[in-house]
Amino acid sequence: MAFTVADIENLNKQFRGIPPQEIISWAISNGTNPVVTTNFRPYEVAILHAVTDVDADIPVIWCDTGYNTPNTYKHAEELISRLGLNVQLYVPKQTSSHRDAVMGIPNIEDPLHAVFTEQVKLEPFRRAMEEHKPDVWFTNLRKGQTAHRDSLDVLSLSNDGVLKVSPFYYWDDTQLDAYLKSYDLPNEHKYFDPTKVLENRECGLHT
Repeated sequence: MAFTVADIENLNKQFRGIPPQEIISWAISNGTNPVVTTNFRPYEVAILHAVTDVDADIPVIWCDTGYNTPNTYKHAEELISRLGLNVQLYVPKQTSSHRDAVMGIPNIEDPLHAVFTEQVKLEPFRRAMEEHKPDVWFTNLRKGQTAHRDSLDVLSLSNDGVLKVSPFYYWDDTQLDAYLKSYDLPNEHKYFDPTKVLENRECGLHT
């Protein structure tokens, strides 16, 4: 599957206001090796529910930094069980205890923060994508999260040419709350990403 920039622009116009499951069904039917990535942050349950509602066996790539809160780990286990997620777990090559002893979590102004981010997030993510080699990548990116994400759309291309699909791109929290309520789905708000610290800061996966 290969799309030009013009193709994607036209499709994005068509997908405005289309239900997420219809977008997901279209993407899966036009791809051969789809994956969905997650970190079980707030509202991630929406994309996990919507995607597995269309394809129950889709690989769910979870790059666990090792610094999630106890609430997030419990939330993850609940969703894995409840939704029957086909989780493919990727973790850093060094344990968090080892890293804490020699580096800790560097301040975002510290040059070591880039090393930290590479170790706990970027390297495991690259490893996951290299092993799975997806042509369709489902995410829960939404407009308004960061300046960079505001430049994207429902469909976009990654730097490697993978079709990135964000079915909830134009949804706000109120709409997602209604979605979760309609399916009686739990949410998780006690989430912490040590590579971002600030909510409106990019983590490096989507640039």
